Amino acid sequence: MRLSASAIAFCAGMLVSQWATADELPQRWVSAGGALSEWVTALGAESKLVGVDTTSQHPASLKALPSIGYQRQLSAEGILSLRPQILVGTEEMGPPPVLSQIRSAGVRVELFSAQADLPTMQHTLRHLGQLLGREAQAAELFQDYQKQLEQQHAWVREAQKAQAAPGVLLLLGHAGGKPLIAGKDTAADWLLQQAGGHNLATHTGYKPFSVESLASLSPQVLVFSDRSLSGDAARAALFKENPVLASTAAVKAGRVVELDPTLLVGGLGPRLPDSLKRLAAVFYPQAKSAQ
Repeated sequence: MRLSASAIAFCAGMLVSQWATADELPQRWVSAGGALSEWVTALGAESKLVGVDTTSQHPASLKALPSIGYQRQLSAEGILSLRPQILVGTEEMGPPPVLSQIRSAGVRVELFSAQADLPTMQHTLRHLGQLLGREAQAAELFQDYQKQLEQQHAWVREAQKAQAAPGVLLLLGHAGGKPLIAGKDTAADWLLQQAGGHNLATHTGYKPFSVESLASLSPQVLVFSDRSLSGDAARAALFKENPVLASTAAVKAGRVVELDPTLLVGGLGPRLPDSLKRLAAVFYPQAKSAQ
């Protein structure tokens, strides 16, 4: 069958369009969001990153890249000095005048939602896949993520046949100082629920509590994240600054667990399924370990 001249021209145009699109994919990326940086890396495009913000701590190799500072307090000069073609971040990224300066300089700025839910994460992965020309890998990553969550849900349901969901509080602090308590509509709340915990906080967002009020809730498990310390130093600072916590059921039973604070910013990241398993093991100590 012979193709008409118009059909040949159309096919040639499609090929040229596809080549042009491939050529136009941004090659120099700056990321202002830990979860986004991790997804770019998971998609095999870490080499395209030329700068990241301070919440981009994983994988460790990202720490060798130039830092653009904290995602909410960016500097146009620092970012533009890296000659990026694209800046990605969540709606937490700013301030807005800086983003306007960056756009005016010809840099593409892509904003993603930090909402902690699976549909939002799927959209994030799909869009990153399009920007990187790696749609198939993005779809595979999402399918694997969804499978891990389904397995986690099944494990929690089985564990809850023998034990009720424990009452949990998540404390976000700085060098042990007065902590913020994670409430509803936060990544922390999503994390606690997925791991099978019952968040005792009923407010929305992150809110400071008096430690006396916190202790009166008598959590069975305490989860804490410190934005400046980690490990034994973070734990020691928390109890030094908030000694009344020692009276909680969680501390008396030794059910206190640390969580990396970078898991709580920028939406759902690729490390969350493994973190869910570790939390669930503390929430349900008598259950068999999740596979």
